[in-house]
Amino acid sequence: MKAVILAGGIGSRISEESLIRPKPMVEIGGKPILWHIMKIYSQYGINDFIICCGYKGEMIKDFFVNYNTRNSDFTIDIKKQSIEIHKITKEAWNITLVDTGKDSMTGGRINRIKKYLNKNEDFCLTYGDGVSNVDIKKLINFHKKHKKPATMTVVLPPGRFGMVKFDRKNIVKSFVEKPSGDGSWINGGFFVLNSKILNLVNKDSDIWEKKPLEILSKENKLMAYKHSGFWKAMDTLKDKTVLEEMWQSNPPWKVWKD
Repeated sequence: MKAVILAGGIGSRISEESLIRPKPMVEIGGKPILWHIMKIYSQYGINDFIICCGYKGEMIKDFFVNYNTRNSDFTIDIKKQSIEIHKITKEAWNITLVDTGKDSMTGGRINRIKKYLNKNEDFCLTYGDGVSNVDIKKLINFHKKHKKPATMTVVLPPGRFGMVKFDRKNIVKSFVEKPSGDGSWINGGFFVLNSKILNLVNKDSDIWEKKPLEILSKENKLMAYKHSGFWKAMDTLKDKTVLEEMWQSNPPWKVWKD
């Protein structure tokens, strides 16, 4: 199964970083968040990726073109114009990097990679800025079991503030640091889709989260996979800082072994 990653947006809310690099290339623990996402999928046996590039997409392409030399010792024979890699990386990734346009919307990017997907093929889809410990294998099995064309992982985001619990006499009993929000499940990305849904995206201006998902919902063709574990999107510099701090201790999304 292939995993499609939307990695072409500008990332204006994290402009401190995105002015110089595409958002999926912002680093956590010295590696782009895109790398972390791919490691999650790879842990579940998914190593065939289609990356939808756009804004500063050449940086994503350069990263993978030079991946082995960045992560290995190597010898260069100048005369023969050859490079000998001395350490083979663990990643058995097959990566298709597609220029899906600088200004394309999410649906438009999906539209532009149609030719790289087979008819009636199931594939994964996610955003290039969020990490989670969602069990991809269970997610795929859930999708196959219900036999509808679309599955969306839904999550409960944490609240913005800590919660104070007190009794009827207003005596404070406990504090809860950033509990779940108002109980509303939100789109956490990590979709599993059948290529039948591709007829819902036809132009660069299509927004995947709008009309396509609304149509699937109205036709009862969109199933929700509830994930109550860890999930976090890197929308702002504060989010990056939080993820960086997590990486230094026990990152919950690190489901793979070194």
